[in-house]
Amino acid sequence: METFISLQPDQRTPKYKQVINSILAEIERGALKRGQRIPSINELSEEYYLSRDTVEKAYAELRERGIVASVRGKGYYIDRVDLKNPFRVLLLFNKISAYKKLVYNAFVATLGDRSVVDLHIHHCNAKVFEGLINHHLGNYHHYVLMPHFYDSLDVVANTLRRIPKDKLLLLDKDFEGLEGEYAAVYQDFEIDIHQALHSGTDLLRKYRKLTLVYPDGSIPYPKEIVTGFRNFCREAAFDYDILSEVTAATPLREQEAYVVIEETNLVNFIKQCRQRSWQLGRDAGLISYNETPLKEILADGITVISTDHEKMGETAACLLMDKEKRKVKNPFTLIRRSSL
Repeated sequence: METFISLQPDQRTPKYKQVINSILAEIERGALKRGQRIPSINELSEEYYLSRDTVEKAYAELRERGIVASVRGKGYYIDRVDLKNPFRVLLLFNKISAYKKLVYNAFVATLGDRSVVDLHIHHCNAKVFEGLINHHLGNYHHYVLMPHFYDSLDVVANTLRRIPKDKLLLLDKDFEGLEGEYAAVYQDFEIDIHQALHSGTDLLRKYRKLTLVYPDGSIPYPKEIVTGFRNFCREAAFDYDILSEVTAATPLREQEAYVVIEETNLVNFIKQCRQRSWQLGRDAGLISYNETPLKEILADGITVISTDHEKMGETAACLLMDKEKRKVKNPFTLIRRSSL
């Protein structure tokens, strides 16, 4: 196998650094490209009469910088050729949505040209998450993860423990029981919805009953939302109900207010109101979960309870750049509009 190493025995530069510099030089001139296999530790040490420790040290630093990746049973490969970027970030979301896009855009914009961000989706599947981390561990400077999981939590916990705490940032949700100091930008779903609804009590008192439309889908929403909603209704003496969806056949009732999480249910609710000639904010109340730009203008403005998704992305990026291991609770508010 052709190698690209240039060693100068008389130089004061340590040999492992010469190995690193040789590989970087070949990348810069285009001789080594992304995805190209490079010699194994044994191959390089035998061809250049280097100790295995020397080559291992060089490859470990290249992996740390995200330039080289290793695949078990297959060897080492060039994984990054954009050498001007100081670090790489693996960003793991649980799903794609309009508000997750806001987080992503703010995160990337705040980092600017400081890094390369690779986005993957784990779909709340612990095994998929474990596989992604196993494949990429050691290839990134930072691992920014949304730990939305609802089963196989032991698998998730063991996987998280394998990530060095100074490289880990949990996003959108903290993970109970994870030891050590690490960075996080999180929502407290139970407290957030409780406090947001409480701040709108003056508007909610117009309605006879509150209903939470909490989807029962394949990718669930945090169950703490239900707990916080129930706690508010009980403390504020509101009659309440919980539905799993709103369809064309759902019997909506006048003078009741609905808290809707999923976009499909939001659309179906608005359609029903239009069919009945109901005016939102007068005949029925509507609160949507998670702000998006469209909700500001939809149906003359949809009242929203939401975290600040752009702030979440910005804060996460700042924690990485400042190398801070702090936990930051992201702002969550009620945005008043005409639908309530």
